[in-house]
Amino acid sequence: MPFSLRLDRDTEAKIRKLTAATGRSKSEVVREAVAQYAPDRDPASTPGESAFDRLKPFIGTISTGRANHSNQTHAAYRELLQRKHRARRPR
Repeated sequence: MPFSLRLDRDTEAKIRKLTAATGRSKSEVVREAVAQYAPDRDPASTPGESAFDRLKPFIGTISTGRANHSNQTHAAYRELLQRKHRARRPR
């Protein structure tokens, strides 16, 4: 179905670059962009649904055996940054 719209120069240039780089038509590039911007929603989802709500079925826990890698993550990260900083200092 034909459709006409006006684009600013920057957007049109981006579409042109994408068509040249991918070998696809302008229509294909625009269709893909619209599909990514407004994907078909699950009919059970609500408009005010958060990202967490949408990802809830995929979120879970795993076991790493006896290791608990989430303990003292702030302290471990701070120590890592301090070591990197000390290594960069001129001697």
